[in-house]
Amino acid sequence: MTDHTRHDFERFTGPNPGGEAEYAAAVADGYDNGRLPIGVVLEVSGSGSQIALDLQRLNECMEDTDPSIALAGQVGSQIKIRVGDAWLLASVRDQRKDRRTEGGIIAHIDFLGEGGEEKLTGRINAFKRGVTRYPIPGSLIYPTTTQDLEQIYASDGRASISIGRVFPTKDIRAGLYIDAMLGKHFALLGSTGTGKSTSAALILHRICEAAPKGHIVMIDPHGEYSAAFRQTGQILDVSNLQMPYWLMNFEEHCEVLLTGSGNDRQVDADILAKCLLGARTKNRLAQTMGKITVDSPIPYLLSDLGNIIQDEMGKLDKATSSAPFMRIKGKLDEIKADPRYQFMFSGMLVGDTMADFIGKVFRMPGNGKPISIIDVSGVPSDITSTVVAVLSRLVFDFAIWGREEKNRPVLLVCEEAHRYVPNEKNAD
Repeated sequence: MTDHTRHDFERFTGPNPGGEAEYAAAVADGYDNGRLPIGVVLEVSGSGSQIALDLQRLNECMEDTDPSIALAGQVGSQIKIRVGDAWLLASVRDQRKDRRTEGGIIAHIDFLGEGGEEKLTGRINAFKRGVTRYPIPGSLIYPTTTQDLEQIYASDGRASISIGRVFPTKDIRAGLYIDAMLGKHFALLGSTGTGKSTSAALILHRICEAAPKGHIVMIDPHGEYSAAFRQTGQILDVSNLQMPYWLMNFEEHCEVLLTGSGNDRQVDADILAKCLLGARTKNRLAQTMGKITVDSPIPYLLSDLGNIIQDEMGKLDKATSSAPFMRIKGKLDEIKADPRYQFMFSGMLVGDTMADFIGKVFRMPGNGKPISIIDVSGVPSDITSTVVAVLSRLVFDFAIWGREEKNRPVLLVCEEAHRYVPNEKNAD
């Protein structure tokens, strides 16, 4: 930092004896950019802060041999703020020119976590996520060094997978803790073309390597992942998925079989509920269960459903319209005749059991292939959401009803999940 730069910098901080001491110590050590401030905190909020950066200092840092210091203050880089005897780490979100000060830059940062300070070197150690102490306006901002990043991203011994290197370094391992990540919902977000699918494939490959007896179900709407997992996974598409239609609950049956709207749809739904329950009741399994509902996953014949609809229509008096029955029967016949729906609405599937289908989709046993890729690109668009809903519900129901048995967690991965997740404000 030149004398001229120091004077410019004081326009942000005012006279700062602590900053002068830092400057003197850094110069004595051979002009260490990592120990010289590059900005100051202007205001603080719960999750981030507004800061002022000195353009001259950023230009000086760009010439540093440490790649982390060379990137200091730029969008996406990480900076640190001294808070008492600790360091607060933050990521630079955006920048704009400060029109009030020549050579000044205004930026917003997001807090990442905090760590202690090594007494001899001043570097970060014992880093942890979250913030317990916030900086105050006027606190100085410093570049994050490669040595800092080594401490921040160091493994604590928990089971983890390696997914690359921490940018901008070339030798710091970037890892993910498997149990912590898979123990909750998580998402990969980014703009088109930023590598979301590539990242997802990499993470899933690493998980398969770490847990070869795991159970992973991936819903692939565009057929992008078949090639990536052909050797390590089971590829299921419309040619071999053979998904039993009777697994659908009543709401999903309505999505597939009902074409009416408004009041007509409610009338059709009442008729379908009565006829579907009758079709399920014909199965011998239903007779052993005592009481079943229209949602019970009891196999039934499509022909039985059609015959019951026809019988109910025959019981009508002349004053009652047969149009609702004709709409349902017509849609059912259309689906049975359309080859695009044969992967699901095939008469042969009535002999399948829940255990057979779950074993195939959930990889139980996995036989060395812990992931099943369900390619729904060939599924008719009008029932794609229903197919995904059935698969997702099966994962949830399996976890709920299997709590008393051996723990077998299943990872469900949805590519382009926004296509299936409801966008209503109060959606469950």
